[in-house]
Amino acid sequence: MQSPQPTSTANGGIGYAVVAFTSWSALPIYLAFMRDIAALELVGWRAVFTLPFALALVIATRHFAEVMAVLRSPRMLATLFFTACLMGFVWLVFVWAVLNEHVYATSIGYYISPLVNVAFGTVMLRERLSVRQWLAVGLAAIGVTILASGALMTLGISLMLAFGFSLYGLIRKLAPVSALSGLAVESALIMPLGFALVLYSAGSIPASELGQGLDRALQVAFVGLLTAIPLYAYAEAARRIDYATLGILQFISPTVIFLAGLVLFNEPLRPAQLASFVFVWAGMILFCWDLYDRRKATGVSRIVP
Repeated sequence: MQSPQPTSTANGGIGYAVVAFTSWSALPIYLAFMRDIAALELVGWRAVFTLPFALALVIATRHFAEVMAVLRSPRMLATLFFTACLMGFVWLVFVWAVLNEHVYATSIGYYISPLVNVAFGTVMLRERLSVRQWLAVGLAAIGVTILASGALMTLGISLMLAFGFSLYGLIRKLAPVSALSGLAVESALIMPLGFALVLYSAGSIPASELGQGLDRALQVAFVGLLTAIPLYAYAEAARRIDYATLGILQFISPTVIFLAGLVLFNEPLRPAQLASFVFVWAGMILFCWDLYDRRKATGVSRIVP
């Protein structure tokens, strides 16, 4: 434990967290304007353009020595290659879902993901949950069950996103490397696959459209920024504020995605989906309430791993 952080530091951490989660939630809105680009091509470009932004952040924050140390460790390279492939799979599912107007599925996936993290922590890391936290998990499970009864395909998308992100987070939590350095190495490892996807997609584009390649590249270059910046901001926020506050702010992203699906993408909201969201939201509120009560009872202002 550490002593309470100065108010300015805490406020700065909240600002970093808001930047991270609003950037992530803006991604499906941005992707909605690129529906003419195939999912494979977009995932390829995203992999290609994430690396330059990640390297720029590494240089700016002086993490270059750590990156070089990771590159000299075969074990770390193998671990980050696996997480890079896992994240590539999650990207593909996410992009396909957004381009095919399944924004609600991505939103419910983001809501489920924190509870999957809890399950992983309980089973694999032997963390203990309170009665209220177990009740929160139960409420979310009811929501998922309702969703399953109304749209099996949509549930599959949500679960792939939730478990993919949670497994990625678990492995990265256990790996002895910072979020930014890990992102840079992952980006370098997955970039060849990104180029391969771009070349494959280019081969399927009619000759009359090949001249649009530069425009396509410029459009998706910003997606790399939307990948690199929030990960760096998240790492900074985790250093500056306690986990309870960070957990509450995490729900900015799925809430904005949900509202985007309702307002911007005009997706129909079926009763099963609405009921599912109500149960999941109730579980999230209860879980955060329990975290707040525990933090208040112990008088801990900041928790570090």
